[in-house]
Formats: sequence, C-alpha cells, structure tokens
Amino acid sequence: MAGISPTLLGCPDGTLGKDTAVQEVQDNMIQVDSLTLSSSNTDFAFSLYKELVLKNPNKNTVFSPLSISAALAVLSLGAKSNTLKEILEGLKFNVSETHEADIHQGFRHLLYLLNQPGDQVQISIGSAMFIEKRLKILAEFQEKARALYQAEAFTADFQKLREAKKLINDYVKKETQGKIKELISDLEKQTSMVLVNYIYFKGKWQMPFDPHDTFESEFYLDDKKSVKVPMMSIEELTTPYFRDEELSCTVVELKYTGKASALFILPDQGRMQQVEASLQPETLRKWKNSLKPRMIGELHLPKFSISTDYRLEDVLPELGIREVFSTQADLSGITGAKDLSVSQVVHKAVLDVAETGTEAAAATGLKLIPLCGKIYYVTVYFNRPFLMVISDTHTQTALFMAKVTNPNGD
Repeated sequence: MAGISPTLLGCPDGTLGKDTAVQEVQDNMIQVDSLTLSSSNTDFAFSLYKELVLKNPNKNTVFSPLSISAALAVLSLGAKSNTLKEILEGLKFNVSETHEADIHQGFRHLLYLLNQPGDQVQISIGSAMFIEKRLKILAEFQEKARALYQAEAFTADFQKLREAKKLINDYVKKETQGKIKELISDLEKQTSMVLVNYIYFKGKWQMPFDPHDTFESEFYLDDKKSVKVPMMSIEELTTPYFRDEELSCTVVELKYTGKASALFILPDQGRMQQVEASLQPETLRKWKNSLKPRMIGELHLPKFSISTDYRLEDVLPELGIREVFSTQADLSGITGAKDLSVSQVVHKAVLDVAETGTEAAAATGLKLIPLCGKIYYVTVYFNRPFLMVISDTHTQTALFMAKVTNPNGD
C-alpha cells in the first residue's frame, strides 16, 4: 500500500467522507485511463498477434500482450525524442491525445491492481533490465522504473556470458515460482542491455470439468491431418455464448473463480484466417457485448499445455518500434549518454489448460438460468484450431492471447 497516495484512496486530507465530488472525478480519471490503456493494450495485442502468426502460421502461439507492453513502457521511461515516440505509438497510444505521464500512471495503477494477492486467481507479472556493468544507470531512471512499474534494473557482466545468462534465468525462475526455467538461451558478448518480462497466471474454473469425463478424441490440424488429444467434456453448462454469423465463428466464455475469464473463439472450418484478419479492439468489444448466458448441451475442450518463446527484436520493428534497436537509439534517460541500444527483447509464455476446479462445490450454485422458456441445446466441439484470450475482468485487460493449432504441442 506504500505506493498509493491518500488522495487515491479517497482521503485527500486524511479524513473519510470529505470531498466526495473530488473523489468521483479522480475515480473517473482512473477509469478513463484504464479504458484507454485497455483499448491500447488490446490493439497492441492483436497487432503483435498478427505479426507472430504471420511468421509461424501453423504453429501454436501464446504470449502476454500486457507483459510485453509494460516492459516496453518501462524502456520508454529512458527514451527520448523519436525513440520515445516510436515506442509509445508502437504500443498504440495516441501521443497527441494522451500525455506520456498519464500512460505511466495508468500502467502503475493497473499493475498495482493485478499484483494484489488473491487466493483464487494467481497473477505474477514483472519486468527487469539487465544492463552491462560498465554503463552507469541514472538514479532518476531507476527510481521511476521501480515506482511506476515495480521494475528492477540490474547490472550484468556480458563479457562473462555463462554467468550473465544464469543471473537472468535464475531471476525469472524465482519470480515465476519455477514455471519459466530458461528464458535466455543465448547471449552475445557485445550485448549492452537485455530487457526481460514475465507473467505467470493460475486460475481455477468456476465450473470445473470432471477428469472422469475426459476422453481421447481427434483434433483436426487441417483438412487432411489429425492428432489424438485428451478432450475434456462438460454437459448442460450455462455460460456466456455468442454465435458470430458475420465472422463464421463461435465464442464461449468460461469464467475462473475470482476476477478472470477465458474467451474461446472457434472459427468454422477454413475460416481461421478470416477471423484473424478481423481481430481489433472493436471485434473483441462486440463479442464481449454480445455474449449471453446460454445452455450448452455439450462442451468439449482439449486439455493442453503450450509454451512459446520469442525474440521480439525481430518482430517489434514491424509495429514501428525500430530506432531502439539501432545505433540511432536515444536511451539517454537511462545512462545519460546515447551509447545504449536494445539488443534483445525475450518473451516466454506458458499456458496450461486442464480440468481443475475449486475443491468446494459452492461454484455449482452459480449456474445461470436460461433466458428463454424453451431450451435449444447447442454442442460446441473444440476439435480444430481455436483462439483463446485470458482477461482480468476487473480491469478488462488481456493477460494472455493464444492460438492453439495443436494441443499436443508443435
């Protein structure tokens, strides 16, 4: 709580109940900031998704747009002139409409909310910079990075590659409770800075799948090839559902206990590219606004565990973030000199989807009543490639985005 000023908590002068109007204005400001941030993050998520899929169209894709955008926002604290403009515009912020300070405060508030410990949904998110030890980091940059992003800056000796690699990997392993063991696999001696970001998410389904109902089933990779996968199954589930005729896809939302949910998008056979091409914040908004509780007679979803890692210095230039990787980079806010550029941006994400639910059966009481008198059963069978977006429902922020082309991994 130390990072939150009394004003933010609604006690501008230390007394409760005064200046309610002022507090409402502040709440609205935070809300507007969160909405702007949420929309920009979604826009960035879909733009990045399209680039990653373009490079590997038939592979599993999983990444955390929020983790990556937060890490780049940390970097922007030390960026100046065109390097700064490119990063913020690449993150889909309108720099003529949104002040840079507001962007950072928005991230600070969002990360504070997400990192609140909860026994139902576990989220751990963070960033760290490892900077060549011969470079001096400005105290102002370190303080801002820590205050706004809880981000840490470390010095590393990149002349001793094995030790530097171990330093980075041990840090991430510790922060993700051992889930991400080796983030960095290779480093170069001329490395001057490595920016890493990590996220770990663990949630329990509000309506868990019964492991006894999981069966072996075909998953169709394409028209010709299929693989056998463990298919989870649940009957007579009432959950938010939307059939998008315009885009030829089915959208189902499965809620976690706590403040998170997963949106599963199942394109009709042969319609994946059409759905991917239409991915933008408006599409996601339309889906979320169109979801209505619906009784699903049978829902079949593969059990899967996928992980991917990306070297984003090859991808971010496609989104307009170029200068930071070049000799033109101006990161003088980090060291005071223009002799620093980013050589690697490494991102690794792990996603496990299984039957597990809460131990107590209290969640059963949360079944929603169908809105119509007659029940028309619908069966949803995720037996071909689909998309998944895990969001924090409190802040409307996309934590993970995934495309599952093969539940057994590539």
